[in-house]
Parts: sequence; C-alpha cells; structure tokens
Amino acid sequence: MRSSWESRVRSGKVGAYGNTPVQNHETITSAKNPKIKEAASLTDRRSRDQTGLMLIEGIKELALAIKGGVRIDRLFYCEELFKSGDENKIVKAAAAQGAELIQVSSHVFEKMAYREGSVGIVAVAKQPAKALNDIRLKASPLIIVIEGVEKPGNLGAVLRSADAAGVDGVIVCGRSTDIYNPNVVRASIGTVFTVPVAQASLSETIKWFKGKGIKTIATTPHTKMDYFDADLKGPCAIVMGSEHEGLSKEWLDEADMLVRIPMKGEADSLNLATSATILLYEAVRQRRK
Repeated sequence: MRSSWESRVRSGKVGAYGNTPVQNHETITSAKNPKIKEAASLTDRRSRDQTGLMLIEGIKELALAIKGGVRIDRLFYCEELFKSGDENKIVKAAAAQGAELIQVSSHVFEKMAYREGSVGIVAVAKQPAKALNDIRLKASPLIIVIEGVEKPGNLGAVLRSADAAGVDGVIVCGRSTDIYNPNVVRASIGTVFTVPVAQASLSETIKWFKGKGIKTIATTPHTKMDYFDADLKGPCAIVMGSEHEGLSKEWLDEADMLVRIPMKGEADSLNLATSATILLYEAVRQRRK
C-alpha cells in the first residue's frame, strides 16, 4: 500500500527530496507556452534590456541571488532533473520571496536551459541595477573599474576575483558591456549578485571618485612603474581595459597613477581576469600589513 507521503510526491504536492512548497500546481508541457517563450527570449540582450528581466540558472547562482536580495518573479523547475535536496531549498526560498512556481516537463526545460548538465531549476528575475551611489564604501575603499569588456566570461571571472578580494564595488564603464548576460551569471558563479556592480560613463565615474577622495590607478604596458611599487593601501580604484584595446586615452589622461604588470616573455598582455586578480591581491597583501 502506497504511503501518504509517496502519494503526495506523485500528486505534485511535495517534492521527491523533501517538502517543496509548490503553490502553483501548473505543469507546462509545451515549449510554445507564453511563459516559456518569454523566459527563453531572455537569452537575447534586446529582450533583457526591454523588460529589465534576466535568467538565473543553477543552485549556487540562485542561492547567491536570493541572498543578495534579487527579486525572483518566476521559478521554473523540473523534478526529474533534480540531483540533491539543494534544489528544493531554492524552491522554498523563492516561494518565501513570493515567486511564482511553475513545474515543467524535461522536454520543456531543455528548451529553456542555457547550460549543459542543468539540475532542473531556472528563474526569471528582476535585474538588480545599481547606481554609483548605491555602492557602500568602507573607510578605505577598494574599487575595480572595467572599461570596454565584451566577453561575458571575462567579466564573470573578474567578479569572482572581486568577491574573493572583498572589494567595495565593481564599476563597468561603457554601455556595450552586458552585465546580466546569462554567461556572466554563470562565469561569476553568482557573485554578480554579491558584489555591488554599477554601470556608468567615464565622466560620471571620475567625478564620483573625486567627490569621494578615491585615487585612480590605471593599468597600461606603456609606463615604467610596476604595480607592486604603487601604494594601494588607501582609498583607490584599479582601472582596467579590454585585452585587445586596453584603456581609453581619457582614462589614461585622468588617472592619478599608471602601473604595469611586468612581462618577461613574448606575450604583450595577460587575460583580463588574471590581470585583475594580480592587482586586487596586491592591494589585499598591502592592506594586511
């Protein structure tokens, strides 16, 4: 005789891995459903820009998004793809936040997922847009500025390093950078939600730094000062450009200091995320003394 708990699992009233608070018993089995089509459209930047929404997939990413106060509008889940009890923790947390819960078939979920090996959970959320003044500064703040980065993986990796180094914020200069690209979320493993990220123009950023008494340290191979000779203990912002273009002339002209990473081999540049990590951890090292 089937237990009452097993019956509730089969009826969809409880998750196979625990008590899932499924408030919406709708199960979508067609990829043509408007809610599925809307979610799938968010892989395109134009749709994200128009709606102010984004996709978040993955347990770590969603856990950090919820912890960071990101508003989850809809959470789609497929229990067939669940691999542990952690998925249900995310469902519960999203439900407690007031998210609409929608169960989907594995076929439909495959149409929505943007990564391989998904664990059957993806959310539509409000983009947590932040302005410069939303960045809360400590007594001796450390900021990193990224100009002109276009590859989502690079930005995501920089955000991971920024989170690990405990920076006060990341400022993205240039509207070409898509902060909430799903691959930025993935590459950052959700740290895009734990580090304050603001998008602003070069002039806005420089004015803000001057008003806050934050000196700017720009990276370029065309200088003689090595990064480890720079004083990174006080309020400062490390400013970095793309691997191919480097920093704009405006940033190089406005910066308080120019530093380089010495190169011993034939390569003339390092990966952006690698360079950012080197400088951030030099700042961390100096501030521990």
